[in-house]
Amino acid sequence: MTQAYISPPLVLDLVPLRSPEVESSLFALQSVATEIYDQNQTLLLLPGELSQMLVKLENRGRRPLQLNLEVTGDYPTGWCQIETESSLLAPGDRLEVVLTYQIPADFFEAPQAIAPGQVLKLDYSGRLDVYGSSPGTVPQLLEVTNFNLSVRPITRYLDFLPQIYREIDFVGRFLQIFEATFEPDVQILANLWAYLDPLTAPKGMLDFLAYWVGWRMQPYVSLERQRYLIRNALEIYRWRGTRRGLRLHLHLATNLPLDEELENEDDKHIGIYEFFSRGFVLGETRLGQDAVLGGVRPFHFTVYLRPAADYPVDEQLVKTAIEQAKPAFCSYELFVQPRLTD
Repeated sequence: MTQAYISPPLVLDLVPLRSPEVESSLFALQSVATEIYDQNQTLLLLPGELSQMLVKLENRGRRPLQLNLEVTGDYPTGWCQIETESSLLAPGDRLEVVLTYQIPADFFEAPQAIAPGQVLKLDYSGRLDVYGSSPGTVPQLLEVTNFNLSVRPITRYLDFLPQIYREIDFVGRFLQIFEATFEPDVQILANLWAYLDPLTAPKGMLDFLAYWVGWRMQPYVSLERQRYLIRNALEIYRWRGTRRGLRLHLHLATNLPLDEELENEDDKHIGIYEFFSRGFVLGETRLGQDAVLGGVRPFHFTVYLRPAADYPVDEQLVKTAIEQAKPAFCSYELFVQPRLTD
């Protein structure tokens, strides 16, 4: 009598789209404990990234199958999602189902990971049950398969090693220790420009940057304005004692427009009027010709600020800025005239 073999109506195949390298020996690459660690059935999980396991199903029976997939394992249920377009598999057809895994981005930094006395679990096991039913039949378990999940830290140091070392999982985990230690310093060096720019530097760096350019920090100025003043300190020094330098300083301190394109001083938000003369000099001044009793003061100027009606102006801040920017021998007057329309 010839024995007849009946093929199962459903064929199941798992394909991990991201696999970890198998731990191997440098001297016996073929002595891999496949019974404990099966690379073909193992999915690699990286913190914060998506990893997918492809489930291939083929109906070799003569009736359509209504399928239902259930995934269980010793890992949190929120890690896995099942993605499928249809659950009905016609005879002779094939169906692909995607198991999408994602673990938290702070998996290695979470409290349970760094708690003293606790061992962080990195390897998990899962099970896929496929139930199916034909029209008029009760759903029954058709296929069962087991798979593994390996959580590993993201490391780029393996890219600098020969291929034979990349195949050893322990080497990747060992290098991650050094990468996690040096990565903060590497990130600082890669973004050093941001630390040296007053507009993007951390608050703790502003005192150093101000000292670097010889600028005195002013606690009565907002942090945002301080950043602009420090960044333009050299330009302020360059034009100190001039109308241009005073207008630039006031612009940076109050954020009023410069209006450099306007020629008429009366139309500018920051108007500066100079009334310079030598004044009364004994032996040289002729009263009535080049000097007038009660005339204007020598080396005197007037500053008019014309903000919008609802724009606040700190007059004490403005006076301090003028004192810093003007020549010591000059006197001034300050007037704030809010605009009715801007």
